[in-house]
Amino acid sequence: MNTSDIKILLVDDEPDILEIVGYNLKSEGYQVFTANNGAEALKTAKKVLPHLILLDIMMPEMDGIEACEKIRNIKALEDVLISFLTARGEDYSQVAGFDAGADDYITKPVKPKVLVSKVKSLLRRLKTEEKAESTTQIGDILINRDEYVVFKGEERIALPRKEFELFSLLTSKPGKVFKREVILDSVWGNEVVVGGRTIDVHIRKLREKIGDDYFKTVKGVGYKFVLEDTEK
Repeated sequence: MNTSDIKILLVDDEPDILEIVGYNLKSEGYQVFTANNGAEALKTAKKVLPHLILLDIMMPEMDGIEACEKIRNIKALEDVLISFLTARGEDYSQVAGFDAGADDYITKPVKPKVLVSKVKSLLRRLKTEEKAESTTQIGDILINRDEYVVFKGEERIALPRKEFELFSLLTSKPGKVFKREVILDSVWGNEVVVGGRTIDVHIRKLREKIGDDYFKTVKGVGYKFVLEDTEK
């Protein structure tokens, strides 16, 4: 994700803070949106879906703690990063902030360069989460869900969609036995009427392409994925 794609919502009832902090964040290339209180922050957050919210605590209409709790209950905003940026440095205020769902707590005054550094540190979590969602490393196997490709060591293995989805399901929890009905529902859903034989055929193809020892049959139940040396 490019810096210019990242949206930051700055919430504070002090115009000087909005101006100074907003200026420094914009200078780094971020999109910056502002709100003067918690109630306005909720409306703006729902509209722009920011990646990060910097939130003051002491504000009119709705304070930052209440706003943070409400934001955490909004499905579309469940993954947003939230950091308090406040002059309240007491331990109980910090505890209340984290209990409300904050990811970080920054106390004022803070130098602009330090604040920008903290913001960058927070936003690195986004990159980590994006990478975790799109790729998974299991032993010597790398699964790239964006490209529907599997790498076994240096070998690139392209899989048809259903084989990939089946493989992705089994590898989501190595060692877990996935029942046939769960596999059918997760991979094929309501697309077509298929039987257990369809699963067997796809498992056979995966064994041929990736390795027989990775896939274990649990008779009468289903299949599981294991690393080759874990059950030897």
